[in-house]
Amino acid sequence: MSDKKTYIDLFAGCGGLSLGLFNSGHWEGKFAIEKSPDAFKTLEHNLINQNHHFDWSTWLPQSNHDINKIIKKYQEELKGLRGTIDMVVGGPPCQGFSTAGRRIENDDRNKLVKSYIKFIRLVQPKVLFFENVKGFTQKFDKNKRQNKSKVYSNYVENALSRGSKSLDSIGYRVYGNLIDFSEYGIPQKRTRFILVGIRKDISKNIKPQDFFTQIRNNREPFLKNKGISLTTNLEDAISDLLRNQEITSPDTKSFKTSLYNNPQSNYQRLLKGDIESDIPDSHRFAKHNPETIKKFEFILKFAEKNKTLSSDLKEKFNLKKRTVIPLSGELPTPTITTLPDDYIHYCEPRIFTVREYARIQSFNDWFEFKGKYTTGGKKRIKEVPRYSQIGNAIPPLFGEQVGITINNLI
Repeated sequence: MSDKKTYIDLFAGCGGLSLGLFNSGHWEGKFAIEKSPDAFKTLEHNLINQNHHFDWSTWLPQSNHDINKIIKKYQEELKGLRGTIDMVVGGPPCQGFSTAGRRIENDDRNKLVKSYIKFIRLVQPKVLFFENVKGFTQKFDKNKRQNKSKVYSNYVENALSRGSKSLDSIGYRVYGNLIDFSEYGIPQKRTRFILVGIRKDISKNIKPQDFFTQIRNNREPFLKNKGISLTTNLEDAISDLLRNQEITSPDTKSFKTSLYNNPQSNYQRLLKGDIESDIPDSHRFAKHNPETIKKFEFILKFAEKNKTLSSDLKEKFNLKKRTVIPLSGELPTPTITTLPDDYIHYCEPRIFTVREYARIQSFNDWFEFKGKYTTGGKKRIKEVPRYSQIGNAIPPLFGEQVGITINNLI
């Protein structure tokens, strides 16, 4: 029997947070709930089949699942987990709250917050770790003046604090704060709302605020032990993935990839690890036409880095896209999204590859992505291709620090 602490990953995506908990060495998953078959396929390949990180509950089929169907079908089994689960992690999908897109208060995905709260009340873990976008802490513009709009972070905090008589749940002491992942070794300015809750019957000597103090105090020794610094820039993250001798991409024969260059930084050495392949996983290059390459070359030469293009440049190239940002190799990137053509590579006239996206999010190079690379049109509602899997993820390097901090806390 494992002496590791147990957790459940909700809205698990491709497994970014679970990968971090696996790397911390202190945690074992009971199961993960993720609706997308594409994202679950990636999680299953890496963390279930390859690394046996989950001791999967026998009553739950090992597959992608909708949280509402799990709650409806397996309510008694979830109650039966009480006393055996140390932590539940994860946050509902963020698209309805995100300031990167159109914020929609009545987006159906926002209702998953209630599903999350019900799941917590059923299972009653010792600790919960909740993550969402910065917009989760803000009112929706449409209803600001009438003061009718919810601040969803307040709603979640209040609901978790209250508990539930009907479900025999005493509630949690909770505390939330915004954290910028670029201050924790991630080469990306990515600010997220983090909420930590500790069940009231065990939190007399432990305050959820302690999590934020400890993870901040521990980040420097943690990163020093990894051989990397508090701040990592884009060049340090991906310069060993620059184009060199091109070959056919192993998983899509009509595209090109290239071999690894020699590592140029400790961050690259850390994430590459000791994998034996000379070919990075999911590192196929986009097929840009000559006109696009010429346009990107001009933008890289003359546009301001890490800023969306000026209206003059957009007009010059007849660009209708809201966000097009040429990046600087000397800084962390802005928050990466699920749309790879939002950004132009810092020194090559192209968009990022999936593997470069993964490096920016701090995924280990051995972690292989499954499913389509991209999708478009109406399919974007249902499909979660590789770029989207990574753009939606919690950076594993931060997840590892979470795993260590909460293990020490409880």
